[in-house]
Amino acid sequence: MGTDEGAAGRREWARHWQYAELPGLDLLRAHYVRHTFPRHAHDGYVIAAVTGGIEEIGLPGHVVRAGPGSVVLINPEVPHTARAGVPEGWAYATLYPSSELIAEVADEIGTLRGTPGFTADMVIDPRGAEAITEVHRAAEAGNALAADTLLRSVVARMLTRHAGPLPARTVPGAGGADAAAARAVLQERMADPPSLEQLAAQLGTSPFALLRSFRERYGMPPHTWLTDARVRRARRLLDAGTAPAEAALAVGFTDQPHLNRHFTRIVGVPPGAYRRERAGRAPGPGVQERTRPGRSGLRSFGAWENIEQ
Repeated sequence: MGTDEGAAGRREWARHWQYAELPGLDLLRAHYVRHTFPRHAHDGYVIAAVTGGIEEIGLPGHVVRAGPGSVVLINPEVPHTARAGVPEGWAYATLYPSSELIAEVADEIGTLRGTPGFTADMVIDPRGAEAITEVHRAAEAGNALAADTLLRSVVARMLTRHAGPLPARTVPGAGGADAAAARAVLQERMADPPSLEQLAAQLGTSPFALLRSFRERYGMPPHTWLTDARVRRARRLLDAGTAPAEAALAVGFTDQPHLNRHFTRIVGVPPGAYRRERAGRAPGPGVQERTRPGRSGLRSFGAWENIEQ
């Protein structure tokens, strides 16, 4: 490999955006090399096709290594990490469908009862993985009919093959109630949270017992959960048009650089690039490739008409 090719292989880029014709869906297409995602969770679902390299995903109790042709499936509120599994990093195309969108498709299928949840966290499915990338290509080309058709088909494929009732994550006894109460306090006091000792005293338990029950219930300690929750709330503020500096203070970060650091680590793009995509504006001068990749052309969709089969 020549020097230029090696440099290109190490370049990071990412685009995190929404297509107006696909409500209830976020899209991320990226190539990461050095970037690592800390432990975090999502309000909705994750359906990701790895298109190059190896992604290493840390899930509760185990680690998954996903390469080209694989599809990563993560349910709402499941804590996980992600990092490169090989020196050249990994590239992927990710769909983040909302719980409402998943429920709508599941209802159309008619074979799932209750709230659907994925029963596998990674499957080898080259056809499904390619269909996920085609959703991105259709959206990037502005082909609403193809994008919506492909999206519903690939979601139906994953639900039909790899889903059942969404498992509940519970902690028995008083520990579960304390964890839930602690979470509610942190949500209410996000900008001015209590210490672990103060929180435990308020709930009538010990710091160690609260820490243990919180980790069992939410898969991460309270301070990690709080950072993730702040970023999630900041995203909602940015979606509504709030400036990053205002969003940072509103959710409890000390300033915009503090928000930038955690937001970029968890979401995969800086808040400024995220907000520009929400506003439908092109990046200004000096924006690096990391914040916006080139757009691919649209390829034929004929092969995916029956992707749910």
